[in-house]
Amino acid sequence: EKGISTVAVTAGYITDKARSDFFEHMDAVNIDLKAFNHDFYKKLCSGALSPVLDTLLWLKTESKAWFEVTTLLIPGENDSDHELHELTEWFAHNLGVDVPLHFSAFHPDFKMMNKPRTPRSTLSRARNIAMEKGLKYVYTGNVHDSDGDTTFCPKCQTPVIVRDWYEIRGWHLSAGACKTCGEAIAGTFDETPGDWGAK
Repeated sequence: EKGISTVAVTAGYITDKARSDFFEHMDAVNIDLKAFNHDFYKKLCSGALSPVLDTLLWLKTESKAWFEVTTLLIPGENDSDHELHELTEWFAHNLGVDVPLHFSAFHPDFKMMNKPRTPRSTLSRARNIAMEKGLKYVYTGNVHDSDGDTTFCPKCQTPVIVRDWYEIRGWHLSAGACKTCGEAIAGTFDETPGDWGAK
């Protein structure tokens, strides 16, 4: 009512009945897709994969909210080439190539101290696999990675938003399109980035 935009960061584990009531109040959503295998969800999350995929499909077909997906890659648990190929193939086919996908680095914490940090090379490998499937906006997180932080124009490959972690270092958009070739960039953008992330 006051014009404040709402954003949900969620695991997407929600019943059919609750989805519409919850998401109708959201302008943007980030879904944590923990893995793309049922055993991971059962063993590590005490849950199931299918309700999360149902939520993603519902957001794509039934909601007007902008949504993105984040997968935390844990060494030896959900970072195999096989799983990454399955995840990104499903993603491209069901959600489309314009939905952003983020691969984030794991670090040991809480009840999972026995796993090492995710190597940056794993995130880059996952990003490359996703881009091979045609995904246009694939990012790496929790690491310094200039390519993985940057939004590139899918048509001419101009860096349209250059980021360093949470700082915006470059802005090459006009009315949500690449200034070089005019290609529309998926998302919702202000005309200028303002001071987001500035120190």
